[in-house]
Amino acid sequence: MHKARKRFGQNFLHDHGIIRRIIRSIAPHESDHLVEIGPGLGALTEELLAEAGALDAIELDRDLPPILRTKFFRYGDKFRIFETDAMKFDFASLQADERPLRVVGNLPYNISTQLIFHLLSHAGVIQDMHFMLQKEVVDRMAAGPGENNYGRLGIMTQYYCQVEPLFVVPPGAFNPAPKVDSAIIRLTPYETLPFEAKDVEILQNVVRTAFTMRRKTLRNNLKGLVSAEILEALEINPGERPERITLEQFVRIADYLYEQKNQNG
Repeated sequence: MHKARKRFGQNFLHDHGIIRRIIRSIAPHESDHLVEIGPGLGALTEELLAEAGALDAIELDRDLPPILRTKFFRYGDKFRIFETDAMKFDFASLQADERPLRVVGNLPYNISTQLIFHLLSHAGVIQDMHFMLQKEVVDRMAAGPGENNYGRLGIMTQYYCQVEPLFVVPPGAFNPAPKVDSAIIRLTPYETLPFEAKDVEILQNVVRTAFTMRRKTLRNNLKGLVSAEILEALEINPGERPERITLEQFVRIADYLYEQKNQNG
């Protein structure tokens, strides 16, 4: 029996009621191009294949693919495993036809935030994403302005996607049981971004810089990028803390910096 490895952040899902609830939330169809990140021992994979009949899996732990290939051999080349690190994987390379990807995963807690950012960079080829994450990460992704856990992760996720927390999963649903609650979240990339920045890298830099010191005001945190006078001209209060600034306002700052860079460039 394969033992979960701490260095890969592995916690294998075994509660069949939770598995069925996740499958109902995803509602896979035969026409879908499903991609599972970190299939583990195949608890979700089995149900996804039963519904859709085909799936691409991405697995870093080299001991697991032989187990999965044996378990799902009857699907032939409709079940493909890529033995690689999802953090470095080019998800666009999977799209062989007009179908967008439907991405699923029980994501390791230790890399979940970095992996989400990597996936957001591929949002253009993704129909939706259903993830099991630490509940605290889900709360951060769904938080709005004025909430304590609102920050860079939530802002950039909401820039690209509609965010829907679905339900909480208790530690006992896993083996080994984690020390925290998990939750299922659905991310649906927008076809048209509600607040599109002229340069998303500038936006990311503004948001990152704004939250370097959460307790300080925008005036202090952004002083290397933009003056208090300019913030006021953009109808943004420089005395506010970053967690009270909306996505639309951050885009406004980023677009101003983009215009300045192009004028001076």
